[in-house]
Order: sequence, then C-alpha cells, then structure tokens
Amino acid sequence: MSEPEGVVMEQHRLMVSAVEQATRIVRGVPSDLLDAPTPCSDWNVRALINHMILWAGPGATAARKQPPAEPVDEGRDLTGDGAWADRYAERARAMAEAWADPAAWEGTTSLTGGPDGMPASFIGWMMTGECVLHGWDLAVSTGQETALPGDLVAALYERTVPTAEMGREYKVYAEELKVPESAPTLDRLLGLTGRDPSWRP
Repeated sequence: MSEPEGVVMEQHRLMVSAVEQATRIVRGVPSDLLDAPTPCSDWNVRALINHMILWAGPGATAARKQPPAEPVDEGRDLTGDGAWADRYAERARAMAEAWADPAAWEGTTSLTGGPDGMPASFIGWMMTGECVLHGWDLAVSTGQETALPGDLVAALYERTVPTAEMGREYKVYAEELKVPESAPTLDRLLGLTGRDPSWRP
C-alpha cells in the first residue's frame, strides 16, 4: 500500500532540508581538521566525510530500485584531491532528487543491490537520518553550529523511535544511550541512535 502523496511530498521536503544542512556543515569543515576525532569512535573527520560521500551514491540508486553504480568500498579515500565538499554536495543533491519520485518510497529496495531488500520508506528515512546525524557528528567535531531545523529533528525522532531496533540490527545505530525525557528532541534523537549529546573533541 502506497503512502498518500502529501505524506511522500513531506518526507521528500524533509530529506531536502537534511541534505541542505549536511552540505552546509561539510562545506564548513576546515581542511586542517580532517584528522580530528568524531563521536563515531572508529572514524576521524576524513573517514566520516568519506562515508557520507560513499553512501550518498547508493542512496540515489536505491531510490530508483537499482544496484549501486560503483563498488561500495569504505576503504576509498574520496577526500585526497581537496574537492570533497563539492563531491558530497553533488552526490547528496542527486540523492535527494532521486527520492522526489513518489515511487521511490514504495515497495522494497536495497542500498547494496542485494536481493533481500528493506522497506523503501525505511531506506529513505535512513538516508535522511544519515544527513542529520552525521551532519551533527561533523559539526560538533569541527566547532560548527549544531542546531538543526526543529521540524526536521522532530519528524526524524518520531520515525526513528519505532525503527531504532531495526537500525541496530543492520549496524546503522549503536546501542541506545539513555537521555532524560525532558531533554531537547535533538538530544533524545542522538541518545536513541547511540550518541552522547554532550560529546566534544
């Protein structure tokens, strides 16, 4: 059963907002902080930007129900030539454009092109979450403003609550870090996805 057109349009609007925020933050990363630590303990800033660039591509092909256009290799360095901010902006914009098609949110799809897909709407929201959460990761790692649009954060939190365990099953989120119910929505979203809202480098 497909979702109403208005719901799909709102989901896409929020994805566009998330992409815009992530692009702003990536463009604000100083090149001399690429080796700085991030809340993602296995990645420094360079590795996190690599991850964001890398998965924006499959994020677009998944919307079209197609396999990735190139191998998904986390070991590739996509920052070495200094054009990483433009590269991320281009790929993230293409991803958002692909999800503008209402059919993208229907049925099942896969980021890897494998036969065992997941609900397309889950993938769409997961990519929106990648922009929001990794945008926050980069912002806090590089001394940038971490505030994000309230409607975007609220919608992502509402969507993440019932899917967080699925996200953990697929290694998208770490174990939940308990945050008081009275905390701001962004802090509760961060805790739900395994992040410490007070983390600083």
